[in-house]
Amino acid sequence: MVKKRQLGNTDLYVSEIALGCMNLGTNVTQASHVIHTALDQGINYLDTADLYDFGQNEKIVGQAIKGKRDQLIIATKGGNHFEPGKDGWYWDPSKAYLKEAIKNSLLRLGLDDLDLYQLHGGTIEDPTDEVIEAFEELKQEGLIRYYGISSIRPNVINRFVERSDMVSVMMQYSLLDRRPEEELLDHLNDHNIGVVVRGALGKGMLTNKGQSQWQKKGQDGFLDYDADQLKSVVTSLQDLANEAHLSPQSLAIGYVLNHPAVSSLALGASRPEQVLDNVRAYEAAQLSEDLIKKLKQITKANVYKQHRQ
Repeated sequence: MVKKRQLGNTDLYVSEIALGCMNLGTNVTQASHVIHTALDQGINYLDTADLYDFGQNEKIVGQAIKGKRDQLIIATKGGNHFEPGKDGWYWDPSKAYLKEAIKNSLLRLGLDDLDLYQLHGGTIEDPTDEVIEAFEELKQEGLIRYYGISSIRPNVINRFVERSDMVSVMMQYSLLDRRPEEELLDHLNDHNIGVVVRGALGKGMLTNKGQSQWQKKGQDGFLDYDADQLKSVVTSLQDLANEAHLSPQSLAIGYVLNHPAVSSLALGASRPEQVLDNVRAYEAAQLSEDLIKKLKQITKANVYKQHRQ
C-alpha cells in the first residue's frame, strides 16, 4: 500500500504517489475504473485541472468520487480562461476570473469545498498580489482549504514564496530534469512548502519502455540532452536497473521521492493496469545511498536557464 506524507505545513497527508488525472480520457466508465483502482491501492490524492478536456475531466472525477469525499484529498487548478462552446483558451490570472473559475470547478466536481487550489501556470507579468488576494478570500469564504501554484519558473515560484502563504508547488522533476535540485527544493523545504512532482517518468523514457519511448519522444532531445546523449542515459539507467534488480520506473520514482521537500508524485494513467504498474514500481523503490549516487553520476545536474528575472 501507498504511504503518506504531510503536504507542506498543512494537516493534509497525501499519498506518496497521487493520481494525475489529465490522461483519464472522456470514457466515463474507463476513467472511473482507473480512479477506483487508484483508491483501492491506497492513493488518496487526485490532481485535476479545469482545463483538462475543458471541464469534462473534473466532471468525471466528481462522479467517480461520490460517497468517498472524506477519504480523499482533491486538488484542481485554474487560471486558463475558456468558455463552453468556444474554441481555445487564454491565460487569465485575474481575481475576478479565479473566483469564478473555482465555483465552476466545484460544481463540476460536485464538491462544497476543495482541499487544494493551484494557479495553473503563471508569469512574472501576472498581478501576483491580486492572485494571492483571490486565494486568501477563497479560503475565508470556505471554498478552499489551501492554495499553491503549478510552475517551473523560478522567478514566479520565488515571488509566491516571498509574498504568499502557499503550501505547495507542483513542478516537473525527474532524473532527466534535475533543475529543481540546484535552487528550489531546499528553498521550498526551508519554508515548509510541499513539492508535488509531475513528469517523474520522463515522458515514459524512465520506464521499461524507455527505448521505444525515446524513439517516439526523444528524437529532438530533452532539455540539455541531445538525442544521442538521451539514448545513452536511458540505456545506462536500464543497465543500472538490471544490476540493482529493479525496474527503471522504480529508480525514477525512488530518486525523486528521496528529497524531503517532495510530498507526492502525480503519476498519470489512462488504464487501470498503469496504476498497478506505478504502485508496484513505487513499492519496490527503496534506493540505497550508493544507488542514488550512481543515478546522479549517470544523469546531468541541469539548471534553470530561463525565467531568472
